Amino acid sequence: MTTRLGLGLPQMKQYAIGRDIPQVARAAEEIGYESLWVFERVLFPEPATQGLYGVPGLPWPDQYRSVADPLVSLTLAAGATSRARLGTSVLVAPLHIPFQLARALASLDAASGGRVVAGFGTGWSHDEYAAASVAPFEQRGRVLDELIDVCRAVWGPDPVSYKGELTTIAPAEVGPKPAGPLPILLAAGGPKARRRLVDRAEGWMPVSAGAEPLAREWAALRETAEERGRTTPIRSVLRANTEHTREPYTGEDRRPFQGSVDQIVEDLVAHAAIGLDEIFVDLQGRAADAAELTDLAAEVYEKARAAGV
Repeated sequence: MTTRLGLGLPQMKQYAIGRDIPQVARAAEEIGYESLWVFERVLFPEPATQGLYGVPGLPWPDQYRSVADPLVSLTLAAGATSRARLGTSVLVAPLHIPFQLARALASLDAASGGRVVAGFGTGWSHDEYAAASVAPFEQRGRVLDELIDVCRAVWGPDPVSYKGELTTIAPAEVGPKPAGPLPILLAAGGPKARRRLVDRAEGWMPVSAGAEPLAREWAALRETAEERGRTTPIRSVLRANTEHTREPYTGEDRRPFQGSVDQIVEDLVAHAAIGLDEIFVDLQGRAADAAELTDLAAEVYEKARAAGV
C-alpha cells in the first residue's frame, strides 16, 4: 500500500503568508501531495522561561518569532486548492475557547468541501498558557476532553446542547455543519493519552523520534485498542519535522529527517515500512523563501515515490 504524503505550509517568519501560503498550497497539490498541514505557536518569549518542548536549555528556533495563525493559514490554502486535505498538527486545544474553535473548524470544513482534519494537542509552553489559555496548564487534559465533547456536539445534529466546566450551550441551532465526518486526531505520549485516543478520536498524530521507537509506540497503541475493544481502525499521520541540508549530514548524531534530500527520503522509506497511513513532511524551516520550499518539496516527493513510498 502506498503511503499518502502531505506537506507543511509556510507559516514562519521568512514567508509572506498572504502570497506564499496559497502559492505553495497550489503547487503542492499539483506536485501530488494529498494533504496540507499547519501548526500552532502563538508567541516567542524573550527570555524563554522554558526550553523548546519544555527541555531545559533547548533553544527555540528563530523562525518561531512569527508563526501565522493556523486556521487563517488553512483558509488561505483552502481557497487555492480543490483536493488536498487540510490538517492541523496541532492546534493547542487549551489556547482556544471550545465552542468558537468547533464552529471555526466546521465552517472551514463546509467551505472546503469536507477536507479538514482536526489534530489536537495540549502543548507544553507555560508562556503560551499564561497569555492565551482558557484554564491553567495543570488542567490541560480536562480542557482537551471538553473540547472534543464540544466539537462532537456542535458538529452533530441540531438542537445542540452541552454543559461542561468551560462551556454551556443551551438547546440551539448551530451552523454551518461540517460537510462530512470531521476526523479528530491526537498524539499519544503515554498510557492515559493512548486510552483517550482509543476511546475518543479517529486517529493518531505522532512526531517521529526514529523508526524503531515509532514502531513500538504504534504497537502499544494497537494493543491498547485491542484491550479496550475498539473495532474501528485507527488512522495514523506522522509529522516529519525535517532539518534539510544541501550536503549529506555526516555526524553520528544525525536525527531522523535531518540531512540531504536523499537522507530525508531514506527516513521516509524506513517510517513508511511501519505501516502508517500517511506521512507529512515539514520542510519550511530551512527554506529561504516559497520558491526554494516548492522546489525542495517537489524533489522530496519525486524521490520518495521513486523509492516506493
